[in-house]
Amino acid sequence: MKPPICCICDKRLDYSDEGGLIYFEKRSSDKKWDKRMEKKGMVGHPPYAEWFCKEHYEKANELKDLAIHEAMKQLKS
Repeated sequence: MKPPICCICDKRLDYSDEGGLIYFEKRSSDKKWDKRMEKKGMVGHPPYAEWFCKEHYEKANELKDLAIHEAMKQLKS
């Protein structure tokens, strides 16, 4: 897994109340990634999840029904 650092502002999340991990809607490539990881018995940070600090978490959570690339466009604009 990636360390808990906000993907928007690079703030490190040292405590659980400082933000969190958001899982976005899976794309077909994400589903393939899941299957490949499961088949190989591996774990890792999924390509459809990112860390967000407290400041960015709420907005990101509102967009979790979008694919990550769509959500990130909106969050970074």
